[in-house]
Amino acid sequence: MRTDLEEVFRAAYPRVVAVAARVLGSRHEAEDVAQEVFLSFARTAVPPGEAAGWLSVAAAHTALNHLRTGRRRAARESAVDGGPGVQPDVADAVVTLEERRRVRSALARLPRRQAVALVLRHSGLSYAEVAAALDLSPGSVGTTVRRAETALREELTRHAPPD
Repeated sequence: MRTDLEEVFRAAYPRVVAVAARVLGSRHEAEDVAQEVFLSFARTAVPPGEAAGWLSVAAAHTALNHLRTGRRRAARESAVDGGPGVQPDVADAVVTLEERRRVRSALARLPRRQAVALVLRHSGLSYAEVAAALDLSPGSVGTTVRRAETALREELTRHAPPD
């Protein structure tokens, strides 16, 4: 067991949950991902100075894996269906949920490196932090993120619902 685990946990937990929540759209599920990530981290020899980047990337990867394996599909579909007693005025909420589901689904279809770069950048990490976490040059982060955004738009267009 790592001797620095508690210190790293206290410092990095909010960011790990934020990265996972950005992907999953659920703080509760993001906390489950954070638990998985810190359990994995506890078994590594990652130097403390590299822990924040490692944990951010691991959070993005783990959350994307949750999306890709469909663990959440049943819960999402159940939430969209609404169940008995749903009133017609919830249409706006259902549309919003459907749009979020479409974006998360498209994100899960992106190449892993692009998806992780996009998630990390939009989770508030600086270009330098994304570069360090993904072992990229800081100058290539912007290009990677722009390509990811373009690929995401293309995926959303390709899988757009019929009018």
